[in-house]
Amino acid sequence: MDPLSLVIGALIAAGGVAVGRLSTRRQLRAVLEEERRRERARISQDGHEQAQPLCGCGHHLVFHERETSKCQSQVVIPGHWTGSRETTYRQCMCQGYRGPRPIDPYYAPDLNET
Repeated sequence: MDPLSLVIGALIAAGGVAVGRLSTRRQLRAVLEEERRRERARISQDGHEQAQPLCGCGHHLVFHERETSKCQSQVVIPGHWTGSRETTYRQCMCQGYRGPRPIDPYYAPDLNET
């Protein structure tokens, strides 16, 4: 092998790596910008709606027991994760509710009553 062919091969390999990294960064930057745009639109639209009490597992507060705070919902396991063709379900593995707690409603009598 002559040294010229080794240098040309190294230049071709380095050029391929550089082009691949630059195109990946451009695509990643475009995806992140689109995600930011969607988040801004969601915030501007949902600004007037009340926040929902969602746990870290993604389930609502009503799916968690009051005493133990464990999640009683089921999660879907797609078949391609397990190697089978059918989807399966299993109990959510959330050990306790970790989301915002709504304020309990209390009745306070009016001060004007005499």
